[in-house]
Amino acid sequence: MDNLIKKTEERMDKSLDALDRDYKAVRVGRANASVLDRINVDYYGVPTPVQQMAAISMPEPRILLIKPWDASTLKDIEKAILTSDIGINPQNDGTAIRLNFPPLTEERRKEIVKEVKKMAEDGKVAVRNIRRDALEKLKGLKKNNEITEDDEKNGEKKIQNLTDKYCKEIDALEAIKEKEVIEI
Repeated sequence: MDNLIKKTEERMDKSLDALDRDYKAVRVGRANASVLDRINVDYYGVPTPVQQMAAISMPEPRILLIKPWDASTLKDIEKAILTSDIGINPQNDGTAIRLNFPPLTEERRKEIVKEVKKMAEDGKVAVRNIRRDALEKLKGLKKNNEITEDDEKNGEKKIQNLTDKYCKEIDALEAIKEKEVIEI
């Protein structure tokens, strides 16, 4: 049973990490290299992350500078950014690509806050699904007489405590991200 609790906690932890990664990719008006995390460039037939093909720097708070190590990939990187969903037009100067992050309007900030809330709710749903799976396994152990009824109740309580803990952590992550989005 302890193994079941441990695996449940590991799965919930992975859900929290996934939410954190998703939040890092949300554009908040400042330059952030994390927006490039999900962009892959077709490099000799292999989808390759931009970070593995170029040096990424922030010369100003609202500008990302992408300098490819192989100059022949400049157009491919530009094309990948254009076809992505980050909503920023790359500016190619022949040696590097600049991404200018425009300041967010109040309306866009509200839209992003809604997205952040939805991501948090999806994270909580994932944690609850993990709880449901764990409780089903616990019932299976009880049905096969591998654990006692007291062990089952104890396990249910531990799983519920884990669920509550991770839902609170998701709420905290959401609050931090919302504050970051609303700040001007």
